[in-house]
Amino acid sequence: MNLSSTIKSIQDIMRKDDGVDGDAQRLGQLTWMLFLKVFDQREEEWEDDNTAYKSPLPERYRWRNWAAYKADAEGKKKPQIAGSELISFVNNELFPALKDQIDASQSPQHKVIKQVFEDANNYMKSGPQMLAVIEKLEDAINFHDFKTRASLGDVYEQMLNDLRGAGNAGEFYTPRAITAFMATQVNPRLDQRETVMDPACGTGGFLTAAIDHFRNQITTKSSAEDKRAIEALIHGIEKKQLPHLLCTTNMLLHEIDNPGQIERRNTLGIGWNEWSANDKVDCIITNPPFGGYEDDGVGSDYPADLRTRETADMFMALIIKKLLKENGRAAVVLPDGFLFGDGIKGVLKKLLLRDCKLHTIIRLPKGVFAPYTTIKTNLLFFTKGATVDDGTEHFHTDTIWFYEHPYPAGYKSYSKTKPIRLEEFKPEQDWWGTEANDFADRVENEFAWKVDFKSKREQAEAAAQPHLDKAEQLRAKAGLKRRQAKYLADSLTGRRNDPALAAYLKDQLADLQGDLKKADADGQAYLSVLVEELQSAIERESTQQIIALLENSATHLRDVADSLDLQARDAQAAGDRIYWPIFNLDIKNPNAPEEETHDPEVLLEKYKKLLGEIEETENQLKSELAAALAHHFSPEAEA
Repeated sequence: MNLSSTIKSIQDIMRKDDGVDGDAQRLGQLTWMLFLKVFDQREEEWEDDNTAYKSPLPERYRWRNWAAYKADAEGKKKPQIAGSELISFVNNELFPALKDQIDASQSPQHKVIKQVFEDANNYMKSGPQMLAVIEKLEDAINFHDFKTRASLGDVYEQMLNDLRGAGNAGEFYTPRAITAFMATQVNPRLDQRETVMDPACGTGGFLTAAIDHFRNQITTKSSAEDKRAIEALIHGIEKKQLPHLLCTTNMLLHEIDNPGQIERRNTLGIGWNEWSANDKVDCIITNPPFGGYEDDGVGSDYPADLRTRETADMFMALIIKKLLKENGRAAVVLPDGFLFGDGIKGVLKKLLLRDCKLHTIIRLPKGVFAPYTTIKTNLLFFTKGATVDDGTEHFHTDTIWFYEHPYPAGYKSYSKTKPIRLEEFKPEQDWWGTEANDFADRVENEFAWKVDFKSKREQAEAAAQPHLDKAEQLRAKAGLKRRQAKYLADSLTGRRNDPALAAYLKDQLADLQGDLKKADADGQAYLSVLVEELQSAIERESTQQIIALLENSATHLRDVADSLDLQARDAQAAGDRIYWPIFNLDIKNPNAPEEETHDPEVLLEKYKKLLGEIEETENQLKSELAAALAHHFSPEAEA
């Protein structure tokens, strides 16, 4: 029986066990058992290389000493623990020992074991059925056999693929073709000891792709130190127990002897200011979970303009500001919603285009992540720019290249049985070029096009600036009006029934006149009349008239300030409507012919989009008309 069939038969055995409920539990059960089996066989290799090697596992609880079948006097292999005693042993001895008796501070290997079993569970209730699973693993998995070792990768991919049907567990899976392509194009260099991180590493697909990419750089001239260096260059963080366990096992399968740099923690739960320069890496390759939201309080210490609870947005903020070194390179999987989204997504895209050089967006078709999601996704490739501190806003992105990845001939979508394949990316790889010459060799074709973002930005800034300047001027005027209104109101504080109010204001009149004369020209007529009336009322010592004048004037000035604020908001909105659309990266292929479709869903989506554009145009016209006519109706104009 081949390995793939063995794994399926093991899952069938587990389906008969009353304690195992659903695909996620079957995978969790199989993975901790597979981990111990693989770890034990790796230990045999480490013992051969180093006679002083000491296992982090208590001797009684190593796989070889409780699970492995042993040959009796007649050479027949038998279990070491009877089925009737096995569940009690696992629940009452094995798991308590691995959870509670491992001191993570003793060594990185101890830390790995501690993290792996911290939240692992034994779901099986039937000892005989657990023995049947162990027997299958013993027969099928011989890690010392090269063919078995090579095919284990395929079996593991099958297990990861099964995660798609395990509820939310499906979010961990990224097709191997995607991970390999992204790792190749980011191109972490072994000779330069470039570090690679996946801050949402799931089961380790991107990290294993990076390991493979490093190993492909090893030649006959490479040193033993080159081979050993790979382990230290790989960094991953995963929040959830099951994918962390899978990732750790995955690292062992890929000959990472000590996968201690795969941390189990919530990347987004780490305080914004807890990240340091030592946490920065040369390369980031990741598919951050999107569409989910963190709990209240997570991310509350992010900068105000970057504060959000949407997971992919939070990861992007971290990657740009905290995780990527200057001149570091990144590749990130993001959905279409990030490309066209505004609000916090618009702010993040501005940050991305300003602080980084976003040079390439690969637009993937629907179905790449099917059946987990049919949402269209994109691969964003960017390089962190060097800090420029000259007092101006400097954008590192000038040109953005897009490449629309087509379906293979005869495909209308991808599926579980027809997944995306690595060889499909050969056209992109042949077209790619090099960042060293700013991708000068790239050419536009039916799938590739470029956008001159620098020109778009400069034109938008020039067109928006008059509106933004006007908004700033109006806000300044409104602020002055409110300060004047407060001055007048403060003159009345505690003095409404004070017969000496007139005498007090007479002493203060010089200061009051000086402050009022700071008003803008269009308010001078009203304010000069106010000063004259105040002088007359003070001379007559008419307290009631003084109070009425001050109250009415303060109210008038506040009304004028409110009107100016409305005009400022309209001017700001007019500028924003010109400026912020440049950060819409949902740009269609201009070289592709318009496809005629009769799909009702597609037509409905186009209709909704058209209605939205019409409504936006109407609102823009209303706002601009209101701004143009506002001065005819403001209280100041009436004065």
